[in-house]
Amino acid sequence: MNRPAQRPLPDAGLVDFDRYLDDRIDEGQFAVHRDIFRDEFLFDLEMKYIFESNWVFLCHASQLPKPHDFFSTHIGRQPVLVTRNAASELKAFLNTCTHKGSLVCLNRSGNRKFHSCTYHGWTFDTNGRCVSIKDHADAAYTPAFEAHSHDLQAVPKLAEYRGWIFASLNADVVPLEQHLGDARVFIDLLVEQAPGGMELVRGNASYTFPGNWKMQVENCLDGYHLNIAHKGFIEITRRRIARAGAAYKGPDIEAMFGINLKTGSFGLKNGHALFFTENPAPEFRPLWPQREQLAERLGAGRAKWLLQYGRNLTIFPNVQCTDNAVIGQFRVLRPLATNLTEMEIYLWVPVGEPPEARRQRLRQYEDFFNISSTGTPDDFGAYRNCQEGMQARAVEWLQGHGRGMGRMVRGANDYARELGIEPETCSEGPLNMSDETLFHANYRQWLRLMKEGQRRELAARAPD
Repeated sequence: MNRPAQRPLPDAGLVDFDRYLDDRIDEGQFAVHRDIFRDEFLFDLEMKYIFESNWVFLCHASQLPKPHDFFSTHIGRQPVLVTRNAASELKAFLNTCTHKGSLVCLNRSGNRKFHSCTYHGWTFDTNGRCVSIKDHADAAYTPAFEAHSHDLQAVPKLAEYRGWIFASLNADVVPLEQHLGDARVFIDLLVEQAPGGMELVRGNASYTFPGNWKMQVENCLDGYHLNIAHKGFIEITRRRIARAGAAYKGPDIEAMFGINLKTGSFGLKNGHALFFTENPAPEFRPLWPQREQLAERLGAGRAKWLLQYGRNLTIFPNVQCTDNAVIGQFRVLRPLATNLTEMEIYLWVPVGEPPEARRQRLRQYEDFFNISSTGTPDDFGAYRNCQEGMQARAVEWLQGHGRGMGRMVRGANDYARELGIEPETCSEGPLNMSDETLFHANYRQWLRLMKEGQRRELAARAPD
């Protein structure tokens, strides 16, 4: 085929991305400009330089366990089809027919040996090969047409870490394990809590919220909003405790703020981050009856991190996993517009856990995390209010990234050394400190990727 036409550079020309981040940590200053939440021009560049040029999460291995299973999703704006071939090898292709460009797979997931375009019937197998062009023999195609590949275009990079499947449209990205870095320690913790591994419960809830995608990146790591945005859940909990007394089984969120629980965070390399909080009631966790086996299998230190600390992990830019005082949840975000984001949420469970423990997880998940629950709608409303409030364009900077800076340290602290990791920053303190320094890792990676994307694009367009 001919070389693709070069799209023009953005009208705005060279963008000074440094102007959107005031990163003067040595002076106690870190601030984010509000335009990165409301500027449509920046949103288009984020899709190109962040989501379509680096590793993004696609799906979990448990969502396509058998040969010929498939899962359709997106990398940034581009539709992607993930399949397993007959040998159960993972494959990923751009979900677009080579004939007229239609989606070749219209379903979210399922099992199919062949994917046929519903427009003219071109058919592809689970290796992406075009195995049938309707009426090919009578079509009078030229030798030049026959010389072209008609197969689906493969996604350049596809890799899996412990069942978490990632891909990139950029063939030159670093290896996935290098991209994940120390975040692997926390993925390992999530996976190793069950001897048979973890899976996503079949089915999911999806919804959109009227806010920028970075609000969700922050929210998963934000302990500050808990007893304000979710005060309805706290009131419900208070009434349940009053009604049930000693028979109540669940965390007392309100009490967490009165007993000086320990909390902390890690700002990891490549934009990943983790927020952890001492669990006020580990005995109510589904894993608690297995605590002795966990300690024997994983060692006392890792078992402690599983049972005594709730953990909220963000793998930049689009996947989050919580394993905290309430229950485990998987979240996958997809930016749709500057002010619109799609979320898919799943319950994250051990493979083959006892029915009673599974029931407990399901009920706790429905209680707080599901879209019909007492928790998620609160966040939805907060995002909407923030997005509308940020249309006050006379106000330029946010002040939401300074809490905890006085307790932040560069490099590892005792918590990090216990886990054997080397974060860029760490913090620890009482729960009411509600650290915001872990957001810095997200925004520094945002800045790095935006600058690198622009540099790469300009270099590609430079005359030879």
